[in-house]
Amino acid sequence: QVQVVESGGGLVQAGGSLRLSCAPSGTISSSINRMAWYRQAPGKQRELVAIRTSGSDTNYADSVKGRFTISGDDAKNTVYLQMNSLQPEDTAVYYCSLRMGIFTYWGQGTQVTVSS
Repeated sequence: QVQVVESGGGLVQAGGSLRLSCAPSGTISSSINRMAWYRQAPGKQRELVAIRTSGSDTNYADSVKGRFTISGDDAKNTVYLQMNSLQPEDTAVYYCSLRMGIFTYWGQGTQVTVSS
C-alpha cells in the first residue's frame, strides 16, 4: 500500500508565499516518473496546476505561470510546489498526484487560503 502525504498548506495574505510538499510512504517499489499538483476551489472542477515528468519537462496552468514552481528532490523522494505572489483566486484544496510505475496515487489534499 502506498499513501501520499501532503503538507504545507495554510492561510496567507495576498502577495505571500507558501511551499507545499508531497511524499509517498508505505511499500514503494518504483520511482516517481510523473508528479503533478491539482487544485479544486469550492464549486469548481479540479484543475491541473503544474506537472513534471521524470525527464524534467514541466508545464503549468496559464493562471500560475511565473508564480508557481514544481520541483522534486530525488534524494528525499519529495515533490514540492513553490507558490509565490499568491492571490485570493488561488484559494483551493491542493492535491498531489504521483505516478510510480504504472500506478497513480493521490494525496488527501491540503487547504490553501489566500486572504485579500
